[in-house]
Amino acid sequence: MHLEDGQAPASYRRYLCMKLLFMLATCCALALGIVFSIASGAASIPVAEVIRSLAGLEVSRQVQAIVWNIRLPQILTAIVAGAGLSVSGAAMQSILRNPLGSPFTLGISHAAAFGAAFSVMILSAGTMTSSAVGAVSITHPAITTGCALGCSLLAAGVIILISRTRGATPEVMVLSGVTLGALFTAATMFLQYFADDVQLAAMVFWTFGDVARASWKELGIIAMATGGCTLFFLANSWNYNAIDAGDETARGLGVRVDAVRMLGMFMASLLTSVIIAFLGIIGFVGLVVPHLVRRAIGADHRFLLPASALAGGLLLLVSDTAARLLFAPQVLPVSVLTAFMGAPVLIYLIIRGTRR
Repeated sequence: MHLEDGQAPASYRRYLCMKLLFMLATCCALALGIVFSIASGAASIPVAEVIRSLAGLEVSRQVQAIVWNIRLPQILTAIVAGAGLSVSGAAMQSILRNPLGSPFTLGISHAAAFGAAFSVMILSAGTMTSSAVGAVSITHPAITTGCALGCSLLAAGVIILISRTRGATPEVMVLSGVTLGALFTAATMFLQYFADDVQLAAMVFWTFGDVARASWKELGIIAMATGGCTLFFLANSWNYNAIDAGDETARGLGVRVDAVRMLGMFMASLLTSVIIAFLGIIGFVGLVVPHLVRRAIGADHRFLLPASALAGGLLLLVSDTAARLLFAPQVLPVSVLTAFMGAPVLIYLIIRGTRR
């Protein structure tokens, strides 16, 4: 059977349109989610007032303060952090050729959390408080991020070493991630054991991932890290597509597989450490979102990476809004909801991999 002239290009245009429509729909959902999230909370704000405030029109001082000083930084932090964790998970799953790859399941999040806790408690990079706003205020973000990065790179190096010597099978990666997560969790508990009551309460509270603790300053740092790392991943999208076909195939296409893998893990660890240094551990976003997006638009990283970033921002925004409203006026840390959501998905992936 011969293809008619123009049939293949038409099919490719439909292929592109499907992916672009998915990303456009996600952007629209994000815009609607931002307005709804700003309007919702202990103090409800009419949607019209929210839109007037965002447009720079005149509103009351109370509305202006709630929108710009409280809710908007939290909402934008949720979007940026969700995008960063999701794009890191998508890159790790490709780099390691493992569907269970993510900063949380591989123990990198726990390693970064230990590094941040070490900087706060031992190197005095943070101020301990017991206020309702936040238990830990990071006063030296460079030190905190550096410690978190060093520990996450150590965990990433162990993961790469294990994948090269024992194979990157789902079972090996899960066991490695559980082991590393337990090791760094024990190290964090060791620090907490020698803390006084205020420090202990503060560090336990800080471990719960929560986007509400970020101000405009922290949001700017997280946004720069997310933007830079996402651009790096997008620049290597063709390399990741080649690696998905197998290391030998990728090398045959001219891809320096080892260098791409090492740099990719470094950038994913860097982005994870920056997010965790300011927000605490937010698990399963980097695992769940890439799988959902992959099922919707396929595994082409030219589209998978930006779509995962958008969907991750949307998912964490929805989760944070639900955490604020579910038991209002009590506010749950967003990491609680993401854990409830991600655990069943992880179990499903393990069972599916075992059946294969």
